[in-house]
Amino acid sequence: MKTEQQYFNEAITIQQYMDNMDTLKDDSFRIYDNFEVPPNDGFIELLKDKQPKILTITEDWCGDAMLNNPIIRRIAEVAGLDMRAVLRDADTDLIDRYLTNGGRAIPMYVLLNDAGQVIGKWGPRAPELQNNVVNKRASLPDKEDPTFEEAQKALYAEIREESMTNKAFWSFVYEDFKKQVTAALQ
Repeated sequence: MKTEQQYFNEAITIQQYMDNMDTLKDDSFRIYDNFEVPPNDGFIELLKDKQPKILTITEDWCGDAMLNNPIIRRIAEVAGLDMRAVLRDADTDLIDRYLTNGGRAIPMYVLLNDAGQVIGKWGPRAPELQNNVVNKRASLPDKEDPTFEEAQKALYAEIREESMTNKAFWSFVYEDFKKQVTAALQ
């Protein structure tokens, strides 16, 4: 069984991953081009000091990845961190170590120290965004309803649009990532 460090060593950079995306690429870059890392809150200084490596488990069709990856990438770039990406479905052994409520939810960010040991993780979404999705899904018709698929598709498009345009969503990602990573690094 491969270690997280081995996955990291074989992974592509987050820049290569985003540059080679087939799905949601423009949406991801819309966030990437417009997100600014908050200055002077101590987080970037902590990251610069501790220098964790970030192993990202992702897929380019994922709406949560579309939102989170550009934000975490910006953080990594400002802090000078090495952030790399692996595709969840290429080797499910890795994501199976980081299940969310028994599922292979992505994106997942695994933090590694210099020795390659896992020191923390974050993902797949900030709690405020989880609540938003749960509340919106509650309005969907029953799965057996003939309108379910169309309603679900429309709901996901609405969430994706909100993720691209609502900067409060971006702040939720940043703040929760900061909170979880700071706890892991101290």
